[in-house]
Amino acid sequence: MTTFKTLDDLEAGQRLLVRIDINAPVEDGVVQDNRRFARHAETLAELLDDDHAVAVLAHQGRPGRDTFVSLEQHADILADHLDRDVDFVPDTFGDEALDAIDDLESGDMLVLENARMCDEELPEEDPEVKAETEFVQTLAPEFDAYVNDAYSAAHRSHASLVGFPLVMDAYAGRVMEAEYTANSAIQEREFDGPVTMVLGGTKAEDLIPVIERVDDTVDRFCLGGIVGELFLRAAGYDLGYDVEGTEFFDHQWDDHQETIERVLEEYGDRLHLASDLAYEDDDGERAEEAVEDIDKETSYLDVGSDTADEYADLVRESEAVFVKGALGVFEEERFADGTVDVLSAIAETDCFSVIGGGDTSRSIEMYGLEEDDFGHVSVAGGAYVRALTGEGLVGVDVLQREA
Repeated sequence: MTTFKTLDDLEAGQRLLVRIDINAPVEDGVVQDNRRFARHAETLAELLDDDHAVAVLAHQGRPGRDTFVSLEQHADILADHLDRDVDFVPDTFGDEALDAIDDLESGDMLVLENARMCDEELPEEDPEVKAETEFVQTLAPEFDAYVNDAYSAAHRSHASLVGFPLVMDAYAGRVMEAEYTANSAIQEREFDGPVTMVLGGTKAEDLIPVIERVDDTVDRFCLGGIVGELFLRAAGYDLGYDVEGTEFFDHQWDDHQETIERVLEEYGDRLHLASDLAYEDDDGERAEEAVEDIDKETSYLDVGSDTADEYADLVRESEAVFVKGALGVFEEERFADGTVDVLSAIAETDCFSVIGGGDTSRSIEMYGLEEDDFGHVSVAGGAYVRALTGEGLVGVDVLQREA
């Protein structure tokens, strides 16, 4: 397997441009701390302890969205994680940024402004095109080396992710290294016992290709969430369509009906669908109903207890388990049973496990599970899906090419 240079190959005491991914939820203008800050802080702490001078590049949101804000708050959150001063400069590659970079000394760190505020950052273009942008050509000469730690954005061909490795010495950070190794395991490793994949969440277009591309490795798929309900509709149950107040199902069914039905026919003996589902009753309590008894009039918000037990049993007898997406609306404790029961079974089982997707990994912390009980908890979403299907990640590819 082609690899890349890591921090183990990096000489101490250099001036580094470090790309991380601390894209975070924003509520009423306030940036929310999340798992990504803590993960990247470990990389940054190692670099600072090795006497590097560090300038951080990152992005937040997209132009036109409420989450498209400055990185000033992100710098403060990183400072809390690092327990040291972190400067912020409201500029990315103009004179103010260049002056601040010039003033950096060993052990110093600053955060540059949101990379997506640069016009040359966002358009998806070939790395060779990005390498010639003013953005890259201006910043690159100011540094000894570039470190990409932003695995969760590695599927994006944006300037800050793919341009720099073509014009300067480039390395993978610790998050990039760990994520790539764990998330590629399904393609690279062989397992002697059963391999189970738990698939949930909201987007059928993300998960259907996973089923088709990993069928040589995965023995059974446990489906839940909106994706699971769409497959139940294909299996003939009165589910998988929108009721009043929802808009999750009908457009996905229209777009993917033929594929869902074909996958169900081809892999039906390996696809485990929910036998019961949970909903909110008139008293606001959790209630459950067997799928064959459902005449859909309300939203179903979790797999039922029998399904959770079945999926947990399959997990316990597995040598490897991969998870992408939650089985229910775990943010509400009433409807977290399916997701938490399966994660708890993984945690208590001596199996190789990878938990993927930012939302799913968040449930581990919410419900008091220990991250150390899992093989790897990924902070990636789209990049994780691509890794599972064996698709290349352009941000990884350029690091490998440079190496």
